[in-house]
Amino acid sequence: MLTLYVHIPFCKVRCIYCDFFLVTNQIHIGAFFKALSRETTFRSADLKGKMVGAIHFGGGTPSLVSMHYLAAWLDEIAALCTFDPNIEIALEANPEDLCSKTMDELRAIGITRLSIGAQSFCAEKLSLLGRAHTVAESQKVTAGALQIFDSVSIDLICGVPGEHLSMWEADLATALAFRPHHLSVYMLSVEPKTILYRKIKQGVLTVPDDAVQATFYEKAISEVTLNGYNHYEVSNFCLPGHHSRYNLASWRREPYLGFGPSAHSFLVYEKSEIRTANVSSMTRYIAAPENAVVFREELSDAERFTEQVFLSLRINSGLNVEFLRKENKLGHHLSENIDQLTERGWIRQNAGLLYLTDKGFLFADYIAGALIFG
Repeated sequence: MLTLYVHIPFCKVRCIYCDFFLVTNQIHIGAFFKALSRETTFRSADLKGKMVGAIHFGGGTPSLVSMHYLAAWLDEIAALCTFDPNIEIALEANPEDLCSKTMDELRAIGITRLSIGAQSFCAEKLSLLGRAHTVAESQKVTAGALQIFDSVSIDLICGVPGEHLSMWEADLATALAFRPHHLSVYMLSVEPKTILYRKIKQGVLTVPDDAVQATFYEKAISEVTLNGYNHYEVSNFCLPGHHSRYNLASWRREPYLGFGPSAHSFLVYEKSEIRTANVSSMTRYIAAPENAVVFREELSDAERFTEQVFLSLRINSGLNVEFLRKENKLGHHLSENIDQLTERGWIRQNAGLLYLTDKGFLFADYIAGALIFG
């Protein structure tokens, strides 16, 4: 089974915390979709004879572009491969781009899952994040989407400058009151080259420290799981059967193809695994989409092992201790490391498998490194 990702790199403005590849000049939308069609045709050999189980339109802001562009690309891709009868086609959207008519049209062209970038239901937080929508718009869109789509996901961010626990509790309560099928909870990350990073360096803004962020995250886990959601990945919670199929396939190291500037792919062959990345330039992508791939790496056995450990822990699917013991170089020190991590309350063991605890999710990458490298 193959999954597909399409990077739609257009936004009205860049949010202060965003370091994704995007452009704010919408004059290139038509040229971009022509290039996307050319890239798709060029990669038809990778699609031929394949069953596609999920498609994810990410960005950027896919909800910003006209519907006919998305519909045309879906028709094109459907002619090159076979869609699973229960395919999930997901689209990321900003609340200000949506109304009942627009959502009906999205459903009509095949979108089954809507990921709403609410980020917060607090006006003060939205203002600090530079979001264009209002709380009322988010609430109206969420209520409407739940009547139209098979799955609806809400994105929330915690750790915004000036945020305190009661604000975060209110965000969680509002989101859970809608009973969405899926929630993504992100701790605000301060990335270099972002507007937020510059404002912090200048002393204009400060963000909550790590201890406060940890409190927010632990509150999210307790509240969301108490409401019947499965904490299936570090930042993601879902009601039964409503996990993101594209994301979960990626975390399980199943093959996927990425289209558009900055998109990544993971290709699995009988004797090799290849990761590629497309150029992060609109000009270069439009000029030569057939040459979009600018990075290609064949994974070594050691790299495959490392990925397996990191990703198995991240999705909390259970990491096989014997697999871990057989493949790494720590020898008897591995047992010591497992015991230490267990004593800290970061991992638990069951039937020969290791799982992260709620507290352990905060240190997922550190734990994986400790189990691989000591």
